[in-house]
Amino acid sequence: MGEKVYKKIRVVGCSTESYEKAIEAAVAKAAETVDGLAWFEVVEHRGAIAHGGVAEYQATVDIAFKVN
Repeated sequence: MGEKVYKKIRVVGCSTESYEKAIEAAVAKAAETVDGLAWFEVVEHRGAIAHGGVAEYQATVDIAFKVN
């Protein structure tokens, strides 16, 4: 049987530096508890504002892993 099946989880990564760092944080944290991560999809970008400036970058990420 050569078919593949994936399950997706949704996580939000945060960084004070950039959206890229927020995405990397989301994937790295998911990798700590989920085996077989295969791909990710950025669903949403947003951020927090403090004192009139960008305080935090937030990226909502769907991460897929293979279901055995």
